[in-house]
Amino acid sequence: MSIEMKSAPLVEKELESLRERCESLKSKGVTPSMKVLLVGENKASLIYTRNKKKFCEKFGADCEIINLSEEILESEFLAKVKEISERNDVHGCFVQLPLPKHLQHIDCGALISPEKDVDGFHVHNIGELFKGDPKSNGLMPCTPQGVVNLIEYYGNDLSGKNVVIIGRSLIVGKPLSLLLLNKNATVTVCHSRTKDLPEHTKRADIIVSAVGRPRFLTSDYLSKDKNQILVDVGINHDSEGKLCGDMDYENIKDKCAAITPVPGGVGPLTILSLAQNLLQAAENSL
Repeated sequence: MSIEMKSAPLVEKELESLRERCESLKSKGVTPSMKVLLVGENKASLIYTRNKKKFCEKFGADCEIINLSEEILESEFLAKVKEISERNDVHGCFVQLPLPKHLQHIDCGALISPEKDVDGFHVHNIGELFKGDPKSNGLMPCTPQGVVNLIEYYGNDLSGKNVVIIGRSLIVGKPLSLLLLNKNATVTVCHSRTKDLPEHTKRADIIVSAVGRPRFLTSDYLSKDKNQILVDVGINHDSEGKLCGDMDYENIKDKCAAITPVPGGVGPLTILSLAQNLLQAAENSL
């Protein structure tokens, strides 16, 4: 029987630490404050931002969702982001994606000051990730950091492990490969042009999938010894509208050592990492 790597125990454990850190900051006259810029009325974005606000308030931080019209001019949008980012009472901010079509060419990670970039996408923070200095105050990308935290929480030492990441996006695949390298893992990044994907995945100690294809990873991609750790970053809907991941969970859950469910796996850890970045940014401000 494999281990189901749920995020809830990790979130509950870290929530207490977040409360203590927040109280410590408040005792020094600093209340951690985050601003979320939401353009338009995308239903998924509305849910995500509300969940982030609710979580921040759980441990005592301030979080404000700033709603902007879907018709906002590019110049007005840029001016608003600049205004928020430069406020002294704001410790973290980010733009909720996706943006309306006329704004999608903008690199939002470059708009936020790196010390307030709680998403971890500013070139400065990516540079800190690239350097891999454990003493760095750089803010790490949220979902990749959540993946690493979850793997380690369940007692897995990443050093020396053979990890295969399926997906090379700037949000998950590429930054996750750097985080894992910094943990001394041996990393292979696979993608749509990779030849004979099962040849790579069957040799892996850990497989991380972030491709956005419902249940595409089947037992055909796994080794026969049932000792692999499977991390599913995918958030998809199948043909019946049911929420599912990239992995064929029901058919492979007994053919591995550990696996993350969808929902209840990696998803909540993105918000946890965002909260950790907010507190780190507030602490750095001192």
